[in-house]
Amino acid sequence: MKKIENATLSKKNVGEVVELYGWVAKKRNLGGLLFIDLRDRSGIIQLVIRPEDECYKIAETVRNEYVLKVTGKVLERESKNDKLATGEIEVQVNTFTILNTSLELPFEISEDTTALEDTRLKYRYLDLRRTRLQEIMKLRHKITIATRNFLDSEGFLEIETPILCKSTPEGARDYLVPSRVNDGKFYALPQSPQIFKQLLMVGGMEKYFQIAKCFRDEDLRADRQPEFTQIDLEMSFIEENDVMDLGERLVASIFRSVKGIEIPLPLRRMKYVDAIDLYGSDKPDLRFGMPIEEISSIFANTEISFLKSVLEEKGIINGLVAKNCANEYSRKEIDKLTEYVKTYRAGGLAYLKLEEEMTGSIAKLLSEEEKEQLISTLKLEKNDMVFIISGKKEVVKTSLGALRLKLGRDLNLIDKSKYELLWVVDFPSFEYSEEEKRYVACHHPFTSPKDEDVEKLISDPGNCYSKAYDIVINGYEAGGGSIRIHNQDVQNTMFEALGLQEEEIEEKFGFFVNALKYGTPPHGGIAFGLDRLTMLLAETENIRDVIAFPKTASASCLMSEAPNQVSEKQLEELHISLRK
Repeated sequence: MKKIENATLSKKNVGEVVELYGWVAKKRNLGGLLFIDLRDRSGIIQLVIRPEDECYKIAETVRNEYVLKVTGKVLERESKNDKLATGEIEVQVNTFTILNTSLELPFEISEDTTALEDTRLKYRYLDLRRTRLQEIMKLRHKITIATRNFLDSEGFLEIETPILCKSTPEGARDYLVPSRVNDGKFYALPQSPQIFKQLLMVGGMEKYFQIAKCFRDEDLRADRQPEFTQIDLEMSFIEENDVMDLGERLVASIFRSVKGIEIPLPLRRMKYVDAIDLYGSDKPDLRFGMPIEEISSIFANTEISFLKSVLEEKGIINGLVAKNCANEYSRKEIDKLTEYVKTYRAGGLAYLKLEEEMTGSIAKLLSEEEKEQLISTLKLEKNDMVFIISGKKEVVKTSLGALRLKLGRDLNLIDKSKYELLWVVDFPSFEYSEEEKRYVACHHPFTSPKDEDVEKLISDPGNCYSKAYDIVINGYEAGGGSIRIHNQDVQNTMFEALGLQEEEIEEKFGFFVNALKYGTPPHGGIAFGLDRLTMLLAETENIRDVIAFPKTASASCLMSEAPNQVSEKQLEELHISLRK
């Protein structure tokens, strides 16, 4: 008899004898009748065992999470349960086999479990039995299948690249793997398949993709893990528009096949400088408004000393307008917001309320002309509130961008039923590292600069922009990529702009740079974060929910207790000694 998935049974199966397998989700004894909810991956079906049935005594002994095999006849239920897919039927058991028992559970396997996340991570194999996590794993599977089907239809080849690589420390910190047979040498786990996918273009593959495992030894947060998965792709003989066109069609195809949602194409595009100016972020959440307002000119002749000093030091004054909420913010609440923006290095948070008159922390210091200009420029109405931060541009934009998101959440301005997608384009080629006292690559040293900026790479690196693009979904960077440098002279200029010496270039990238000399085609690509994309489609804010066996914020696995200590013998074989 063929095994049948529980939730595939319905009224049309009434009268059939079926064979079922699964776990005991719940057992109830109602006046002698035993009812067991049997759960498998597809869902739950109710079993009924009567006192006169031969299997009754053994059925009495079962507890939650026992593993069963049963056969029985499908019957229509007298009292139906519209909350279950199989709520119109039940199975009257004929044969009953306990395939395995279970210890008492450390937490209840239910959707409303109150177990702490650490407990659920320690017993992740039990947590995975919950319907919510199983649905997310199915969703992730559907995303990967939709991705493969779409890219196959576009002529891409799925090609694996190495996991044991050479360390090329130009991005995040590498995870290093010691080599036993090469004394004192190390492999690095790939932060991305970047160099190899470019070499595939040199090798004439033209269209490559891979569901690629990547590793970065960096501090974690809710949407980041030390090992993560990319939908990685690269193409030859293309330009920026070609990659973005294919990338948004891929995402639209995933949304359509997985969620039944139609994404209007083409997606809007926003320059990096505009995203920072308007939203204080290179991944703006456009599900609500509240752009950052530039109000420096209003205070050009101000007598407010701290604002005057900011403008004299070439700083800026910006604000956010929170509509119709002045009555919701007490001084205590505003003090909390002030402490919040200080974590983003803001010096303070000024505020104004428009009530019968203008009130707030700097209201008494404003001239009548400044008040009128604020009301006119910001289109202020009664009960509106303005939050103002002044200082260096980078600090002002970042702190107001963070405050905007917090206000959006606190004031319930975000429509969580919407998906807002856009491309952020024209990223800077470089950013200045205060730690290293030099310009470093914003993305990686193989990102192509804009054609008009090639001549400025050495003379004016702070004003160079690249052929780079990120796809942003609901305030998350869901993917990013660029056109790569294929011209050897431009690549050498880029290395020079980054301050890399000949020996350093040879040591880090020698084999790759050499490959560029052998007829490299124009090429570019993009990588989508599979974990993050799944997180967005699953409507969760915790990336651990979408990974079968995730790590904690300290990059440890509570279930397997990794990382762990290893034996002295293993260390000796690797020629490693530990410092006390």
